[in-house]
Amino acid sequence: MAGSVQRTPKSDTVPVDPDVPVVELEPIQLLAPDGTPTDETRYRRDLPPETLAWLYELMVVTRDLDGEFVNLQRQGELALFASCRGQEAAHIGAAACLRKTDWLFPQYRELGAFLLRGLTPAQIGALWRGRWHGGTGFTDRCVAPIAIPIATQALHAVGAAMAAQRLGEDSVTLVYLGDGATSEGDCHEALNFAAVFNTPTIFFVQNNQWAISVPVERQAAGPSLAHRAIGYGMPGVRVDGNDVLACYAVTAEAARRARAGGGPTLIEAVTYRMGPHTTSDDPTRYRSDAEVAEWAARDPIERYRTYLRSVGILDDRLAARVAARSQRLRTELRESVLESDDFDIADVFDTVYHDPTPDLLAQREQLLAETAKEAK
Repeated sequence: MAGSVQRTPKSDTVPVDPDVPVVELEPIQLLAPDGTPTDETRYRRDLPPETLAWLYELMVVTRDLDGEFVNLQRQGELALFASCRGQEAAHIGAAACLRKTDWLFPQYRELGAFLLRGLTPAQIGALWRGRWHGGTGFTDRCVAPIAIPIATQALHAVGAAMAAQRLGEDSVTLVYLGDGATSEGDCHEALNFAAVFNTPTIFFVQNNQWAISVPVERQAAGPSLAHRAIGYGMPGVRVDGNDVLACYAVTAEAARRARAGGGPTLIEAVTYRMGPHTTSDDPTRYRSDAEVAEWAARDPIERYRTYLRSVGILDDRLAARVAARSQRLRTELRESVLESDDFDIADVFDTVYHDPTPDLLAQREQLLAETAKEAK
């Protein structure tokens, strides 16, 4: 036809990189929803018994503590809280396989990862209570403060990975993202930088099916979120986000590859947010009870519990130990929140810069003057 443009198929012009495999649509799964092992052979599930027990303890304690956070917020003791109920296997499995010196860049739904790294309920409670020091102790554990702005932490993670490269370190950075974050420009820029500079970064997307009230099918037209990796030139993997062993195995492989100089990986963990987006959300306005019930049947803790019983790991002794720790941490959280003292509001200016700028000092004096007037 006159004036038409002849387009050459991409396969004839763009070479296929053998190191960037085609993404499989079916998520990697080591444990079926009923807790029985699958026939997956590419990844190992035979972790040491103490590791298997540790993962279970973290998942159960996280869920129990999560419930305590929700209760405290409902009682007016916390400003806000973002529950991770239903997503314990995803973010705990991803963090558990890493070294303590590998940096985590969380969003705001990674309570289990915080506990895994040794952060206390009091520290986490201070963050959600809105105290000025909330989050300042996170970096001591190689955990960045939580990022409420969507996807900004992805760029921070890539920057930290680039710094590790220049310092000659073999550390890995893992950034947690939600499915909604993949629609943000910051996420694209981070993925592109990571691929171009071959950084040791793991993009761990917890696809919990909803970006607040927007379903994932309204966010992306491709086969899956993991398929976006192909466009950036990095491996993409879909994993069952309710299978803690699969999340552990897939992330461990991505970390091994990154340390060996293989660059970044995009992992899509297919999971579900059982509760509201945050305590200020009402999920009944946009999703059905039938959908929630369907995902509740895939509960990650019950699945793992069944498996551990079948292999003789979960017994009365382990159950009692987990219950005791759960009670202890919930008590610690409640006491730290209810007994927290007021703080000097001027202190918020002391942790911004090592040497306060003139503008910052002026703002401090203005605030003190205003609060003095209100006190009269």
